Amino acid sequence: MEGPLRKRYAKEKAQEEDLLAAKEKILALITNLNDTSGEMFKTTFEQANKNFQAMFTKLFGGGEARLVLLENEEDPLECGIDIIARPPGKRPQSVTLLSGGERTMTAVALLFSIFMIKPAPFCMLDELDAALDDANIGRFVEQLKEFLVESQFLIITHNQHTIAGSDLVYGVSQQEKGVSRILSMRLADLGIKEKK
Repeated sequence: MEGPLRKRYAKEKAQEEDLLAAKEKILALITNLNDTSGEMFKTTFEQANKNFQAMFTKLFGGGEARLVLLENEEDPLECGIDIIARPPGKRPQSVTLLSGGERTMTAVALLFSIFMIKPAPFCMLDELDAALDDANIGRFVEQLKEFLVESQFLIITHNQHTIAGSDLVYGVSQQEKGVSRILSMRLADLGIKEKK
């Protein structure tokens, strides 16, 4: 009986050693991934923060904003991010204390800041301009046009100024009660030219 027990023990001991070695490799891989991800996050965060500061100032026509890591800055993968914004004429405060339009423009500034790092080929914005006044919509549309070289935007809106800044418009018309009709038009074909 000793022979079969020794063989079984040796086999199971070898499997245990294999499992422990695999565990060490996995833990080393996780540490390496966390370190690499942390460094990538820090680099991207710093670039996004720099872009955000510039974009916020551009969209608001002044003021200042920044992104701040919260709590555990040594481990960026486990810490939160706060947005500090100061529109022109106001003191710095958390984004939660801004008005609806200011929060929207701050979010637009952050979105565009991230787009500057790695533009997406396609982006859909749903009623993003609803909380904006005409002046802010104008700045939003002008900034959006700068990204059209690398991205396409589908914007769902009811705002005439956003629609006027579009190349192609799809809409729903109800000329008769209860009868909807889908329309599409190229604004350039209608003789609407971009202001220079």
